[in-house]
Amino acid sequence: MTTTPILVTGGTGTLGGHAVPLLRAAGRPVRVLTRREREGADGIEYVTGDLMTGEGIDAALAGVETVLHLAGGPKGDDEATRTLVRAARAAGVRHLVYISVIGADRVPLAWLRTKLDAERAIADSGIPWTTLRAAQFHDLTLTMIEKMTKLPVLPVPGGLRLQPVDSAEVAARLVELTLGEPAGLVPDMAGPEVYDIAELVRPYRELRGGRGRLRLPVRIPGKAGKAYRAGANLTLEGAEKGKRTWEEFLAERV
Repeated sequence: MTTTPILVTGGTGTLGGHAVPLLRAAGRPVRVLTRREREGADGIEYVTGDLMTGEGIDAALAGVETVLHLAGGPKGDDEATRTLVRAARAAGVRHLVYISVIGADRVPLAWLRTKLDAERAIADSGIPWTTLRAAQFHDLTLTMIEKMTKLPVLPVPGGLRLQPVDSAEVAARLVELTLGEPAGLVPDMAGPEVYDIAELVRPYRELRGGRGRLRLPVRIPGKAGKAYRAGANLTLEGAEKGKRTWEEFLAERV
């Protein structure tokens, strides 16, 4: 078994919190890129670096053959990924695994364009690669629903549907891909059920015991709204399906 470390960016985030222990359970040493110093333990090394400036990235990649790129945010993913790609190519990385978003190539939103640009930077890098596009996580869906249900009325975007997936299941799939051979763009990963906003709110409200809210139909404007109404953020056929439903997630979290 190889003893070279796997570099994980975003290893302290939602996905990383699941993926890093799974990599360790598979017997692989893990190096986590972080902006703040942390003390390592049990085969996990933390190294400081900044993907936006490039500071510390060369050192983080020293001796690394595989990178699991989970770091992401509302903006700048394309720039951060290009920084990582340049350093990874110079370091001789042999496999770069990336988590993207379903609809990155179909929904015309600025943050999704950065995800698509990041995908392209990896695909054009010359480094063998694997990219997995996933649906919105249950965790993020819960944050959205919590905010919406605090409003005086419940906005219901017409035609908007989501297929939320469990972040732990996505992490397990990413670890499987990371330990395997480069596979290019693999089938999307989505949750087992498709919901509109009202269907997402209903079980949350039942568990919280809150009263119903007056529903306010709203229309997402422009090309993005048209894309969402057409289901461009969904993969209804050919996707890898998670098993944990929204209702099962809520029962444990709410």
